[in-house]
Order: sequence, then structure tokens, then C-alpha cells
Amino acid sequence: MAQTAPRTLLRMQERTVLRSRRQGRRHPLVATLMALPLAALLLLVFDGWETVATQASSVGVMLGR
Repeated sequence: MAQTAPRTLLRMQERTVLRSRRQGRRHPLVATLMALPLAALLLLVFDGWETVATQASSVGVMLGR
């Protein structure tokens, strides 16, 4: 039981370091690559270009373009 406290402290420090590295803006190309599979899925499920255009537009707004 006495050995769990140091391990817990180390895990908390590792999480803090990882969290600080993940903060910031995502590169627009990465965001686009993340949105493309969803856009393709919407195209297949709803069978329409309007849905894909809406999704692409919302991604563009999210990126500030």
C-alpha cells in the first residue's frame, strides 16, 4: 500500500505533461483529414452532396476560413 502513492504521483505528472503538449491549435490539414471520413459517411448514408457541402462548410468555419 505504501508503494502506490509514488506511482500515482508519477502518473499524475505524466498526464499533466501530456495534456500540456496536446493543447494548441490543430493543423488545418489534420483537421481536414479528420473530417473527410465523416463527410464520406454522410455522403453514403444520406445520399446527397448537400450534406457533404454542409459538413465541409462547417469545417471551414471551424478553421476560420
